[in-house]
Amino acid sequence: MNTKPQSQGERLLWLIRALLAEDPRYQGLAIPDDPEGQWHLYRALANVRPPRPVSDEYLRIQDAYLQNLLCERGMADYRELEPRAPHLYLWQGDITTLAVDAIVNAANSQMLGCFYPNHGCIDNAIHTFAGVELRLACAELMAKQGHEEPTGHAKVTPAFNLPSRFVIHTVGPVVRGAPTPTDRALLASCYLSCLDAAAERGLASIAFCCVSTGEFGYPHVEAAEVAIATVGEWRQAHGDAAKPIDVVFNVFKDDDYAIYERLL
Repeated sequence: MNTKPQSQGERLLWLIRALLAEDPRYQGLAIPDDPEGQWHLYRALANVRPPRPVSDEYLRIQDAYLQNLLCERGMADYRELEPRAPHLYLWQGDITTLAVDAIVNAANSQMLGCFYPNHGCIDNAIHTFAGVELRLACAELMAKQGHEEPTGHAKVTPAFNLPSRFVIHTVGPVVRGAPTPTDRALLASCYLSCLDAAAERGLASIAFCCVSTGEFGYPHVEAAEVAIATVGEWRQAHGDAAKPIDVVFNVFKDDDYAIYERLL
């Protein structure tokens, strides 16, 4: 295996071969010839990799690859946005490219990331572009805790290769049908827990994804209403804070952007 890959293509192939070599079940698995196929294979292998130690050499090559990939994808700085209200922003885009103190990840109760290869959820994307150290950091927190993460709570990890400094992982309620008062209270608790965690660390900014929507089934309009109302209530309760926290509502789909734009 080439230990000194120079180009992005060489780094990607090095990482794929390193991940394949970790598991005897992958012996004989063909590596696609095209860059897109190689990327999907790399992402799939990283997605299913359990939280176990990795060599310093792997981390050096992975970090170089992901940092260069971030440059290629482009990075957005929330401070360039026009606030919708004091310390309140709305941004449409990929949260893994947003420069902010902390981004919020819609996690599951295992808090280890999405293990489904190339899945489209935000949990998968955040772990993919942060690198394998993120799952290791989450596993350490969960091992220390000794049980699954309760709904409405939050955990903080470094962001590793993301442009943010931290990732705040929160477990939202799973909703099937109309949200109940308990569902609304649990979703509000997600936002409160994340804001409390950011304040405890003295962070100046936080970006929320649309927690509990999508795979978890919370209706988008009702989820946005809870998000905006809860952030407002938290601000009122912390009105005397010396350092207000900038809050970014991050959306990816046009429909969600329209919802937040109307509610804000």
